[in-house]
Amino acid sequence: MYRKIDHIGIAVRSIEEALRVYTGLGFQAGQVEEVAAQKTRVAMLPIGASRLELLESTEPDSPIARFLAKRGEGLHHICFQVDDIAEELRRLRAAGVRLIDDVARTGADQCLVAFIHPSATGGVLVELSQPARATDPMDD
Repeated sequence: MYRKIDHIGIAVRSIEEALRVYTGLGFQAGQVEEVAAQKTRVAMLPIGASRLELLESTEPDSPIARFLAKRGEGLHHICFQVDDIAEELRRLRAAGVRLIDDVARTGADQCLVAFIHPSATGGVLVELSQPARATDPMDD
């Protein structure tokens, strides 16, 4: 079951520069975290029940570095929070949906994440996320 739009991912060349822009717009700066497995630094900026996720590459061969080289800065993905990511991946596979990840992996905030291939969603990279904690006060 899809619960909410968890976040919208935005690829940036520099989180520090992007934070200056977004805090200038009135957003509250979130904690910067490194997701070593994805060779990425992320900063989450809360907005209502959702967040903006700023994504910066830490290595030239990371997915974000490749995205930036091909498309430049901008919208990278949309993330939907799900109750049970393993079950959702099974359901999508059974429906013939093309996935990037067959099995969930650990992402930012220790959430379990998996991606749906953009060819299955009209050109939009979609991330699914299951929170690591039992409850999220922003869920209500």
